[in-house]
Amino acid sequence: MRTQQGSEGGVPLPGGSCGSSGSSGLSPGSDSDRESWRGGGGGCMGGGGCGSLGGTLRGVLSRYWSLESLHSTTALVLPDGASEKAADELGSEDDLYEDFRSSGHRFGHPGGGGGEQLAINELISDGSVVFAEALWDHVTMDVQELGFKAGDVIEVVDASNKEWWWGRIMDSEGWFPASFVRLRVNQDEPMEEYLAQLGEIQALNEGQASLASLSGPGLPCKEQMRTNVINEIMNTEQDYIKHIKDICEGYVKQCRKRTDMFTEEQLRTIFGNIEDIYRFQRKFLKTLEKKFNKEQPHLSEIGCCFLEYQTDFQIYSEYCNNHPNACVQLSKLMKVNKYVFFFEACRLLQRMIDISLDGFLLTPVQKICKYPLQLAELLKYTNPQHRDYKDVDAALNAMKNVARLINERKRRLENIEKIARWQSSIEDWEGEDVLSRSSELIFSGEVTKLSQPQNKSQQRMFFLFDHQMIYCKKDLLRRDMLYYKGRLDMDHMEVIDLEDGREKDFNISVKNALKLRSLNTEEIHILCTKKPEQKARWLRAFSDERRQVLHDRETGFSLTDLQKKQAMLNACKSHPAGKPKAVTRPYCDFLLRQKHPSLPTALPQQQVFMLAEPKRKTTFWHNIGRLTPFKK
Repeated sequence: MRTQQGSEGGVPLPGGSCGSSGSSGLSPGSDSDRESWRGGGGGCMGGGGCGSLGGTLRGVLSRYWSLESLHSTTALVLPDGASEKAADELGSEDDLYEDFRSSGHRFGHPGGGGGEQLAINELISDGSVVFAEALWDHVTMDVQELGFKAGDVIEVVDASNKEWWWGRIMDSEGWFPASFVRLRVNQDEPMEEYLAQLGEIQALNEGQASLASLSGPGLPCKEQMRTNVINEIMNTEQDYIKHIKDICEGYVKQCRKRTDMFTEEQLRTIFGNIEDIYRFQRKFLKTLEKKFNKEQPHLSEIGCCFLEYQTDFQIYSEYCNNHPNACVQLSKLMKVNKYVFFFEACRLLQRMIDISLDGFLLTPVQKICKYPLQLAELLKYTNPQHRDYKDVDAALNAMKNVARLINERKRRLENIEKIARWQSSIEDWEGEDVLSRSSELIFSGEVTKLSQPQNKSQQRMFFLFDHQMIYCKKDLLRRDMLYYKGRLDMDHMEVIDLEDGREKDFNISVKNALKLRSLNTEEIHILCTKKPEQKARWLRAFSDERRQVLHDRETGFSLTDLQKKQAMLNACKSHPAGKPKAVTRPYCDFLLRQKHPSLPTALPQQQVFMLAEPKRKTTFWHNIGRLTPFKK
């Protein structure tokens, strides 16, 4: 038996003899010109016929193949010597396209549907080793589940179940969610075993072939692997355009016609700026196509495309930030039958694949996460001498910065409701809301405050936000209750590190102190900490606050009036009338711990947005942990 791939010709597969060039099928939703993208074939090893050495190597080479073709097509199993006959029997590409459409193929899920899952199981059953790469941490207390961290490589042992696969890492085996991994584009790991077996075979067949004859196109090489990655980028980009086009034309356009069912505000909440993303992605794809080398994909120079549009990719920030609101709004509508039937009618009318609307709306969030992964893999298989190497390297850093920026903005928006709840817990609040100027808690702690003209020492809790600092007094009996006492405008305040000894403005001796002096008035405050380490930490915090303000100004980050208003309304609902309000120090620590880790330079695949992460199985301990952020 030999397995012929519908989109990637010439890929050595389990038990196969010689790969054939070209392709025999189209992915669902692709245009006919996609055929030219599916190239990158291989021939018989050694450039001639498949001799005894090629037959001996078949078992080894079958373990190292490309899964790029599995992302959008079905594997066709053909008997040996039947390729020409099968081509006639299968009919035209349009017939194949219709077969794919009627097969109920699902998009975007590693184990998500007929063709791909059957192909993976066929490969596993024939003895091939299938590797997957973890996109998210899978933390589990179940002994039958396989735990791993983002970036780990898992050997897939059984993929017969659509949702849960059985895998192996070193000596550990167990079930893991199929949606937590992505299949490797190049199944070339581990190469040590391959090279060892290749050496043994070469020794056995020394009289029949030389090492030079083993360097044919059938062997895994950097050029072929780069071709696989380039093809994956082009193919997934085309598929992605098809999906967001379906959302815009199949859902948004139809919803706008039904003014009796949807308001413009509802549509903006559900779909965000998806139409802006669609227009941008079409322009980006056209640029990619111009740089794509159809005859020799590995020579394509696409790194410059990402550099050209790196600023435009920030358009995803608005969509990602809005996505939680979209899910809430959509879930409310889906409780009414007429909306369920309407959305299903939209899907069928547009002839879209069988995925619910919330699944389609998640696609842009997942897409922006995938760019750093694809570019990292492209860089891995690009020689430093390649003309595209520097641009790909720069593009990888640029897209990681885009992802980091979007991730940071999402975290900031998540924090504003926590800040609003914090403010609602403060007694005797005066003046404007914190959110009117700030969106980030930088640091907090208890220090001794000295102010003119009384020079009276006061113990106060200080909360440093961007642009301002709030200070409060603790209740004498309930130490977890705070009373508002004032605020300082950090935009017009100078921070001075004081040496231990007598301070000339106050004419008193100070230790572990720093001075805050207003740039517009004669207002002066001295803050004293108990230890030098605490003073150093406050000095760093003041520097961090200025950097944060500068960064927000450069990136254009700001809160809308609607976001501020909604956060304060939600905070008021969480504190019903008559209920005592209190804030605890652990909650302040909880606010400060909200920052997500930044994208690591070595393993960019370890950082993804929480929005794009699939839902995990809820455990008892997980629920208990969620209930304890305020414990003392």
